[in-house]
Order: sequence, then structure tokens, then C-alpha cells
Amino acid sequence: MAMSDDLVTPAWRSGHVEPGAVARAADALAAGGVVGLPTETVYGLAAAARDRAAVGRVFTIKGRPSDHPVIVHVSGPADLPAWGKNVPGYAARLAAALWPGPLTLVVPAADDVPRYLTGGQDTVGLRCPAHPVALAVIEAAGAVAAPSANRFGQVSPTTAADVIADIGDRLDPVHDLVLDGGPCPVGVESTILDCTDDRPRVLRWGAVEVDEIERVGGRPVSTASSAVRAPGGLASHYAPRAAVHLGNGAAPGEGFLALTGVPTPPGAVRLAEPEDTRAYAAVVYRSLRDADALGLPVVWAQPPADGSALAVAVRDRLARAAVR
Repeated sequence: MAMSDDLVTPAWRSGHVEPGAVARAADALAAGGVVGLPTETVYGLAAAARDRAAVGRVFTIKGRPSDHPVIVHVSGPADLPAWGKNVPGYAARLAAALWPGPLTLVVPAADDVPRYLTGGQDTVGLRCPAHPVALAVIEAAGAVAAPSANRFGQVSPTTAADVIADIGDRLDPVHDLVLDGGPCPVGVESTILDCTDDRPRVLRWGAVEVDEIERVGGRPVSTASSAVRAPGGLASHYAPRAAVHLGNGAAPGEGFLALTGVPTPPGAVRLAEPEDTRAYAAVVYRSLRDADALGLPVVWAQPPADGSALAVAVRDRLARAAVR
């Protein structure tokens, strides 16, 4: 459609960021627009973090509950003092070593942090994305609030086309745009750590390993529950139209997703055959979207069974997608 053509701007060509695309995005954000932004995890729907009206549009476009916090994307560890206060030393060490990267740190919010970003909590989630396009936009425009660029509770987008398919009809081609930075290489959302106590606690699993968190931060990861609300914590989330089941019981005409070497049940539609856990994470959302595009009523997914953080993250996303 013409609207889609007007909205999408190529931002990554032959391994290089397109400066003109970054400038367009920075101008749009400064004028109160929203931008579909590629990151290494999933595409985000970005608004200038301190522009209340623009962030409000993000909530409206997504259909996101107002008490659901959003992650503020910053340009690096030097931004921590502008957004957090009494930040634990281990959190600062994690930011210094693991940013840019798929790691969100929830820290006590500075007094001037708008509570429309935090879901009314006195904490704020901060992340520095590793995608060169996202970093260039943040460096040009300042910090952005950027939850995933899809309708709330549905499958997260990992391409610019996914963003258009989900929310293109809710964007304004005059004021908004979607930057096409190619497919997201990680494919599932960032690890979220609660850093409000003397030990970090995992609120959402992602690609960062616990032993790396403990080695870099110098603190053991706590297994205690947390009262902090974080994105992606609802029982039902990341859900396609197709019903999702875990295992390999696919019947003829149903979708099936599993690692290479796992045979496809007779008559089932093989959605992908990733060779390892990292490849599985990169295609899991694509596979769920493909199932919907094919009109499949059911998807069976046999997730990776290893103990890596990324495998735990994939199992978590699929388990939430299976809740109806």
C-alpha cells in the first residue's frame, strides 16, 4: 500500500547506517512523532522519552495498559545518572561491560523521571541497544521510550514489514516512520534485571547468561521474587492467532517448529529447522507469524532443551504464547 511505502525508510545498507534515515528519524522524534526502530532484539516503537504526548501515542497505538512500564533506551553507561539514583555498583559495572547489548537494568528512578514511563513505579528500566541504527538515532535525538512495535500482547516484530503489518494502519505517514534495519539478529526481547537491591534478580530472560551477570557484576543473582513490574511479565503474551502447543504432537495441517534433526510429524507444516538455540531464537517469532500468514490453526513448537539463558527465554516466550 502507498501508506506502507511512505512509512518505511531504508536505514541499513551494506553494513552501514544511512545518515539521511537517522536524520529523518531524529526530526520525527523531535516533532512528537513515533519511529519504528530496529534493535538487535526486536523492533521497538520509539518516542522521545520526555515527550509525554508522544509516549502517550505509543501506548495508544499499541493498546498498551497505562500501568505497564516501558524501557528507556539510552546511548550508553554515561546516561545512567540522568535516569537513575542510588544505582548499585554492580548495575554500573553491568552497564559498563554489557552495553550496548540485550540487557535492561531496572534501577531506582531519578526524581525527575516521568512516571508515565515507569507505570507509576519508582523504578525505571534502562537499556542501550546494540543495533547501529538504533544507537545512531538515540545519539542524534536523545533517549527514547521504545516498547516492541506491535499490538500489545501479540507476536513481537523482527522486521520492518512486521511493524507495518501490525500497526501500519495506526501510524501517520506525515509525522511517523519505520526504519528498516533488516531482521533482528537476537530475535527475542532483552534480559531484564531488577537492580534495586544488593543482588540482581531476573525479571525476564533473554540472551545474557547468569554466569556472565555474576562475573561482571560481582554479585550472585538472587532467586527471590520481585515486586517490580516489568514488560513481558503477563501470563499470556507474544501470541499469534494460531493456538500454540509445546511438544511435537502436530497433526496434518498444523504447524511445527523444532531444531534440525527433529523429524516433522506426518502431514505437518514445517515452519523452520534452526540448527541451534541461537538460530531458534532468531526465527521463533518469524515462525509464529508465518503460521498465521498460512492460516494454520495450530502450531506445535518443540523448544531447545538446553540450560542456556537464551533457551530459557525461548521456552518462556512460547509458554506465554500458549496461554489462552
